[in-house]
Order: sequence, then C-alpha cells, then structure tokens
Amino acid sequence: MGLLRATGTIGGLTLVSRILGMVRDMLVARYLGAGLASDAFLIAWRLPNLFRALFAEGAFAAVFVPMFNREMAQNADRKADDRNVPPGLAAAVDFAGAVLSILLPVVVGFTIVMMLAAAPVVWAMTGGFPDGGAEKFDLAVNLTRITFPYLALISLVSLLGGILNSLDRFWVNAAAPVLLNLCMIAAVLLFRGETPVETAYTQAIAVTVSGALQLLWLIWSCRRAGVVLRLRRPRLSPQVKRLLILIGPAALGAGAIQFNLLVSTSLAARFLPQGAVSFLYYADRLNQLPLGLIGIGVGTAILPALSRQIASGNEAAASHTQNRALELALFLALPAAVALCVSAVPLIRGLLQHGAFTAADTLGTAGALSAFALGVPAYVLIKVLTPGFYARQDMKTPVRVALFSMLFNLVGNLILIWPLGHVGVAVSTAIAAWVNVLVLYWLLHRRDQLRMDARFKAKAIRIVGASAVMGVALWFLNPLLDPHMAQGAIARAIALGLLCGIGALVYGVAALALRTYALSELRSLVTRSAKTN
Repeated sequence: MGLLRATGTIGGLTLVSRILGMVRDMLVARYLGAGLASDAFLIAWRLPNLFRALFAEGAFAAVFVPMFNREMAQNADRKADDRNVPPGLAAAVDFAGAVLSILLPVVVGFTIVMMLAAAPVVWAMTGGFPDGGAEKFDLAVNLTRITFPYLALISLVSLLGGILNSLDRFWVNAAAPVLLNLCMIAAVLLFRGETPVETAYTQAIAVTVSGALQLLWLIWSCRRAGVVLRLRRPRLSPQVKRLLILIGPAALGAGAIQFNLLVSTSLAARFLPQGAVSFLYYADRLNQLPLGLIGIGVGTAILPALSRQIASGNEAAASHTQNRALELALFLALPAAVALCVSAVPLIRGLLQHGAFTAADTLGTAGALSAFALGVPAYVLIKVLTPGFYARQDMKTPVRVALFSMLFNLVGNLILIWPLGHVGVAVSTAIAAWVNVLVLYWLLHRRDQLRMDARFKAKAIRIVGASAVMGVALWFLNPLLDPHMAQGAIARAIALGLLCGIGALVYGVAALALRTYALSELRSLVTRSAKTN
C-alpha cells in the first residue's frame, strides 16, 4: 500500500472520528459549558486518555508492530502447521498470544489500583481545585473511577489493532475511535441529566461503554482476518521480555505531547481561574485535528515499511521513506497550523459558542488555540521522526528527548503562566514540541540515518510560501464571516464551510502555482507499490 494511500485510509477514517468528536464537543460545550462540571469531567477524562496515549496506543504500537513484523519476516520460510494461515503470520500470532497473556493481567491490575487511588491521583493533578472546592474535587474523583476501565479495554484494542496494521488493514483500527464519539454523542443526546453534573456522569459512563464496543469490533475484525489469540498461562519468553524492556522507554518517548498537556492542565487547575482547564481542552481538541489526520496517519503508515527496510539493511530506502513522509506531513500540517492560528476566533465561535458556552469562553479558548497552533507542524513531525528510532528498536533516545522537552515545557509554563495565563501555558507547550522535533532530527542526522534531501528542501520552501498566501487570505476573510458564526445553525454551517473551503482553495491554487506538488507526483504517491516502501 502506497504511503499516501495508507495515510489517506487512516486519515480519512480519523477525519470521520474527529468530525464526530467536534460534534460531541459542541454538544458537551452546549450542556456543560466551561465551568465546574466541565473542568471535573475533563480532568477525569485526561487521566485514562493519558495512559491510553502512553501505553495502549503510543508505546505499545511503537514496540509491538516492529516486533510482530520481524516475527513474520524471520519465520516466512518455516514449515506450515495445521492452521490456515501463512507460517510467518502463525509465528507472529503466537508471539501476540504470549503478549496478551502478560498484558491482560497487568492492565486489569493497574486499572483496579488507579480506581482505588483516584482521590490522591486527582489531588496530585489539581491540588484539590483551589477555585472549585470540595464539590468539584469529589465530582472529578467519582468521574475518574467511572472512566478508568476504558484504559484496560483500549489496551487490548491496541494489541489487536497492531496486528491488523501489520497486515495492512489500517482502516479497521482507524475506525475504532468512531465508536467512542458515537457513544458520547448518544449519551449527551439521549441520556443527559437536568444539570451539568448529571450530564458529566453520562459522559463518563459512555467513555467506558465505548471501550467495550471497540474491543468487540477489533475481536470480530481479527477473526475475519484469520487471527485468533488464545489465552494461556503467562510466560516471559525472550521476545516478551524484550517487549517489556522496550515499552517503558517508548511510553515516555511517545507520550511527550500528552505529558506536556497533563502538566499544562495541572497548572491551569491549580493556579488559574475556573474555566481555564476547559479553555485549554477545547483549544487542544481543534489543535489535535491535524495531528490525528496527518501525524498519526503518516507515522502509522511508515512504521511497518521502515521496520522491513531496516531489517533488510536497506538504509537508503528507509531514509527516502522518511523524507517523503516529512514532505507529506509538512504539506498537510503547515496550512492547518496557519488556519488555526489566523482564524481561531471565528472557528471557535462557529463551532462552540451556543448554550452554556459564552462569547467570553470563545475568546479564552481562541487565545489558547492560536498559541497551540504554533506547534501543529511540530506535533505532526514528532510522529514522523520517532518511527525512525522505533524501527531500529532504539526506545531510549526518544525518551531522553521527551524528558528534556517535558522539563523545557515545565520551565516555560512556570515562566509564562503568570503574565499570559492559560495562553502562556499553550505557548510553552508549542515551543516544547519544536524543541522535541529539532533534537530528534539532529540525532538522526548525526547518526547518518536521516538527511533532508534536495527534493524535501525545495518543497519545504514552496509549502511555506503557499501557506503564507492562504494566511493572508484568511486574515481578510475573518471579519466578513465572523459575525455570522454566532447566528443560527444554518448560518454557522455556511460561514464555517466558506472559511474552510476558501482557505483550502487558496492554498491549493498557491501550491500548484508554486509547483509544490505536480499532479503526476500526487498520483505516484497514491499508486506507489509496497515494494517501493
């Protein structure tokens, strides 16, 4: 599967999920606003989401997928057994079953411990919510206990999703998050309470229910692919030991962005007025859209290819793959960053300003979004650069870089939170992401594992030019459309459609005029065969 096609498959389904996520956030903003119930739910949701990003999806996929692919490659010539699957796949499935026998009791035990320790964990994050008192703290603790089983469920989903990604069935795993958003939308539409607090409880329940549905979806999909994992007595085989050794460092490396957001959220809960946590959350939700569509899509698509190329000793092909991935990521991410930064106010007003979400909430959230958007290309490039380490089973280097980035972010937060409030928190997070990118690239470059080729450098300049043209167009378009963003649903939809559509059109025309990509190059990316990956 070609890089652009695989990215498009993952990104397209992620787009569906993110659109549903925006619908969910619009409904949550309408019924929860940006106050006590919203802040408490978002803290409760941040905790399992953090561990999901660290262990279930980020670290686990980064370690498991290369090892699974290596098992397939190394056992491809093995004599077939009585199962109706290729011998290489059979060996890889045996490895996955051994991993499951260890993973299941670990995540179940960890989930139980975290549920029992919810009160001290929430206090450590928030300082007891100095602005909200005991009611807000107790609500956050209760909601955390309800949402945390999601972690155990989504960890199993990630194991099965890693198998399917290795079989180039990217769409199945990419479609799973749609169920999360559908559950939360159904909860707020059909089961919300009379008060924001009651609605927060329905949202927390929906989170855990969605985890169960995602697991059932992946089990069914694996069976259709001929993959059935069987529980066995836990045994630490050499391969499983290596996975466990690698997964801890990978968690820190893959979770740098999530750690930075956790630090930012914690500081906002401790030192900023009520609503700051919600401002940062809603801004981050829009900011995460290009990361989900582009960064995760490209990063997921190149990891199996990089693993195969490096395992076969073809370093030149691996460097070429990463250059093209960086090129594609920048082509898609930079205009997204410019649009979110320049048009933050009309976007937030059109999407969220209704019901309990006020005009003041719009301005607070838009300030954070403009600051977060400065780091959008960095967030995406991190997802493209780290597979260069993971495919070589080097988990320690991204960890060291991530720890340095987190320390940088903490210092930046403490410096900027006082003069700039929650906007300072977002600025620090964006700068820390760029620090992460620069160090990751410098290390790969120094090891002669990645060098920006002439094609990438030329296209990067043209991408910057096309994005600048689009930014100027949006700057003049904003005052014309912003007044319509606070009107009825139809007027909002038309104004948002015009803003996004005109911006995309201007960027596309500018990109073609500057010869950023020729149509023939895009066709080549789409149709590139697996043997060139």
